[in-house]
Amino acid sequence: MSVPDYLQCAEDHQTVLVVVQPVGIVPEDQFFKIYKRIASVSQVNIRDSQRLLYIRYRHHYLPENNEWGDFQTHRKVVGLICITTCASAKEWSQTAERFHGQKEVYSSTLYDSRLLVFGLQGEIAEQQRTDVAFYPSFEDSTDVEKRVEDFVESIFIVLESKRLDRATDKSGDKIPLLCVPFEKKDFVGLDTDSRHYKKRCQGRMRKHVGDLCLQAGMLQDALVHYHMAVELLRGVNDFLWLGAALEGLCSASVIFHYPGGTAGKTAGRKPSLSQPADAGKRHRPGALTANGISADTSTEIGRAKNCLGPEDIIEKYKEAISYYGKYKNAGVIELEACVKAVRVLAIQKKAREASEFLQNAVYINLGQLSEEEKIQRYSILSELYELIGFHRKSAFFKRVAAMQCVAPTIPEPGWRACYKLLLETLPGYSLSLDPKDFSKGTHRGWAAVQMRLLHELVYASRRMGNPGLSVRHLSFLLQTMLDFLSDQEKKEVTQSLENYTSKCPGGMEVITLPDGLKLPPVPFTKLPIVRSVKLLNLPVSLRPHKVKGLLGQNMSTASPFIYSPIIMHNRGEERCKKIDFQWVQGDVCEVQLMVYNPMPYELRVENMGLLTSGVEFESLPAALSLPAESGLYPVTLVGVPRTAGNITVNGYHTSVFGVSSDCLLEALPAVKTSGCLVEVVPSLPRLQLTTSLPRSAHTQQPMSKEELSSSVSLQLFNGETQQLVITLENIGSEDIESLELTSKTVTTKEKVYGQFLSWDMEEALPHMPLKLGQAVTLTINIKVQLDFSGQENLLQDLNDDGISVTGLPISSPLRQVLKPRSETKAVSTESGKAEYSHIKTLEAVLNFKYSGGVGKVEGYYRELTLGIHVDVEPSVFFTRVSTLPATSTRQCHLLLDIFNPTEHELTVTAKNNQDLVLHASECQRMAIQVDKFDFESLPKPSQDATRFANPKQLEEERQHTQGSQINSKLGIGWSIASLQRRGDASVEGVLNQLVLDHLQLAPLQWDVLVNQKACDCDVIVDCRVGDCVTLEVKLTNMSKNAVGPLALTVVPYQDYQNGVQNYDLEDAVTFIGSNTFYIDTVKPKESAVCVGALLFLNTGDFYLNIKFQDDSAGRQLPLAWFTLPSVHIKALDTPMQAGA
Repeated sequence: MSVPDYLQCAEDHQTVLVVVQPVGIVPEDQFFKIYKRIASVSQVNIRDSQRLLYIRYRHHYLPENNEWGDFQTHRKVVGLICITTCASAKEWSQTAERFHGQKEVYSSTLYDSRLLVFGLQGEIAEQQRTDVAFYPSFEDSTDVEKRVEDFVESIFIVLESKRLDRATDKSGDKIPLLCVPFEKKDFVGLDTDSRHYKKRCQGRMRKHVGDLCLQAGMLQDALVHYHMAVELLRGVNDFLWLGAALEGLCSASVIFHYPGGTAGKTAGRKPSLSQPADAGKRHRPGALTANGISADTSTEIGRAKNCLGPEDIIEKYKEAISYYGKYKNAGVIELEACVKAVRVLAIQKKAREASEFLQNAVYINLGQLSEEEKIQRYSILSELYELIGFHRKSAFFKRVAAMQCVAPTIPEPGWRACYKLLLETLPGYSLSLDPKDFSKGTHRGWAAVQMRLLHELVYASRRMGNPGLSVRHLSFLLQTMLDFLSDQEKKEVTQSLENYTSKCPGGMEVITLPDGLKLPPVPFTKLPIVRSVKLLNLPVSLRPHKVKGLLGQNMSTASPFIYSPIIMHNRGEERCKKIDFQWVQGDVCEVQLMVYNPMPYELRVENMGLLTSGVEFESLPAALSLPAESGLYPVTLVGVPRTAGNITVNGYHTSVFGVSSDCLLEALPAVKTSGCLVEVVPSLPRLQLTTSLPRSAHTQQPMSKEELSSSVSLQLFNGETQQLVITLENIGSEDIESLELTSKTVTTKEKVYGQFLSWDMEEALPHMPLKLGQAVTLTINIKVQLDFSGQENLLQDLNDDGISVTGLPISSPLRQVLKPRSETKAVSTESGKAEYSHIKTLEAVLNFKYSGGVGKVEGYYRELTLGIHVDVEPSVFFTRVSTLPATSTRQCHLLLDIFNPTEHELTVTAKNNQDLVLHASECQRMAIQVDKFDFESLPKPSQDATRFANPKQLEEERQHTQGSQINSKLGIGWSIASLQRRGDASVEGVLNQLVLDHLQLAPLQWDVLVNQKACDCDVIVDCRVGDCVTLEVKLTNMSKNAVGPLALTVVPYQDYQNGVQNYDLEDAVTFIGSNTFYIDTVKPKESAVCVGALLFLNTGDFYLNIKFQDDSAGRQLPLAWFTLPSVHIKALDTPMQAGA
């Protein structure tokens, strides 16, 4: 048994237990209405007898408690009344089964049962049954009480028969051993024939018969049986049942001595606890006969003889409880015995002895109790302590009960019940809710306990949904208990009060509770302490700047008079001197207060604002928190001046924990100030800058001192271009009449090719002036183009076998040249990633200068700055660049080894070239056929620029110009399809001088014409066998010096395409004239032409190799200047003439 009945008293031992339960679906309110009516039948006069039968009702009773019925019969469920609803005959069978199932729960102890059916009519309802009563409705049930009385009488008949059966001495029959549930396993295998065992059986049975006699109204017989049981059980040391016999003896004696009952007014039981309030009516004076049929007053003498005296009752209770304490499983029995003894001692007015019983009850361990059981236990303990006059002890347990009402394990905590119980504990702790009671004199009560109780009141009122009540209690705690709070407690209280006042600021009104209790206001007057007041300048982006050259103008604000009474009044007062910066009309202005928190805990101040004079000023209240032990702490108060002129800050107003106050600086002589008078200049426009990119918290390191108005961050791949759309909106009260934009690139280690930021102000200027609410957009082109060159060691880590060549025809002879190396290395992908995944950074600042309105007339303007932070990730690297000659002398092949350092597949494109797809960390070669460049035709820098520039700068500018031209011709781009990103790739940083020389158009330009047809780029000239073929060689001198004379020799040959070339063609080709051509000296910018002819005798493909003869003049020039195009001639048969 684990659930005690804390409301039990000694007289409950003479009651029989009846359980009333709903079956099926029964409305709760209707059930308890019927339950109250049933419970009103708490005692029944048995017909044909002077006995009274007392009934104890429960609507919930654990079956495990029922198992202790043999131990104490008043714990046995002997009656069951079920209440159900049944709408139709179809439901009746199911209802009957449920009723039968409910009876099975208590079948082992049940004497009789009844079923009250509501709502069923018809044939079934007309049946006459003793165990079932039918009612049309809950309202139409007039004879419920009568049926309950009949039911009780039937229980009495069974009870009386059992009493007579057990009381009869059947010496021939073996007396069974009565056991409590936990004893059954201990008696297995005992010698049932031993004398010790038989005496135990007799003693327990005597005690059991005493219980039945007490229930049946035979008090004298009960006393006799209890005395006999005590003697028998004491002899065999059966302590558990000996304790029960002693408790039965005490109960019977209490019933005799205190016929009015021991429950008292505090034990009035609610219907929900299944006990009627008029418990006193069930007790009666007088004696009953032994057989219960007729009264005999002479038996009063015998009863008095066997009955215990008041002092003996307590001693026997102590003895019984000590025996119960020997058994761990008898904790509930022990606890209930303590409660019964306390109620008896309360009537005897023995508070000290009663407290000993209660102290014992507190420490009785009942195992795992439910939250409701804990609440009931502590509430009863509180009532019992109050009953014996221990008010503080009573308050303690009432507070514990209140806390148990809201235990975390309860699904729906009862905060209102908790709060009500807590309020009831206040008198026990010498606590009131009026702060005036604590204003003077010594502190009454235990402050630590009072603070704990106030904390619990705060929390309970908040959970009740009444934050105003929480604020009031917490304010009271701070005001009255401040001297007793530890540093940690002060901090916690302040934080809690800050949370509560954010939802419901405290006021000075009186709070009236529903029960009529009034809570007076609790004012605060000493927090916080202000040490200094300082007027602050506007933020950098809002500060008014005076136009240079106008600083001495617009002196109209100065007084024209020599004497000013205002100045005279303020002369000599430090706090009213004028400050050297300006505020702006219509903009938020700030005043910094150095606030000191004297308490070592966080302090929150609500609704703190400025008090000003001089101009119209709108104060914007603020809420602030002062950290614990912070010393002087800066607090900023803000407001908006609505007119121009001079403004004076006179003080501040606060609302600290719900207490409002105005604090004037004149009344605070300890406050330091550098001046409280400042000039307010006329209103200026205000520009709001928004961008198409999200704002960034990143601050450019070199620009940190300038305090950027805003900044953006973006991530681009090298060579990528992105547009930043800046929207400038006029959010002020004045029109923006002028707007200027400048940019500054922050110093960076990285070399930037091209223009990093570019824009066109013509987008914005036509929209000027910009009125309120209007916006203008400006597009900033952000192009990141850093060095694309990769380091040489990357190529060494790559395997040349994996390099493929694109951009060349399959039959091109260049394919034979691009052979893989014989020595290869494994590709070190991870090292390549680590080396080339470095993210580089570019930063710049845009500066917007604008003005308008009255402020512009006065010569003021504002500035707005935007920081741009770009993280540049590598896109492609050119690890190696080289060239190969092309079939045309005016062209060459640019070979690029391209490495993809990204984690995505990347496509490289170029003009007139097929795309190259690179996987992540892959390197491939791209061959691009390009026309050679005439670098000499590029514009030269002016003489002035050349004069002041150093040679290194001139060389960089020259390479930049050449690289830009090459990039424009190549048009190399990259794209990452998975990210939908694309950009350009520049070879500018990777071109060395050798490559530039190969890409440069030779100063000597050679043209070879066969039959007036130019031969270049694999051009094949057709001719007829036997026809004269003209050969013309033209030299154009583009160099700065004269060239020549030169001699050229023409050698024909045939290429068999297998590595064999035949130069023995005397029978196939003949020259008309000499095969040597002579060119005289050719001056710069001039040309020379030499002409010859040859004749093909056979058909076939022929090649002409034009060589220069070895002469001193030609050898002084670079060999690349003497590169002539190849000549391919195809000789065909002469067609047959007609008629031949």
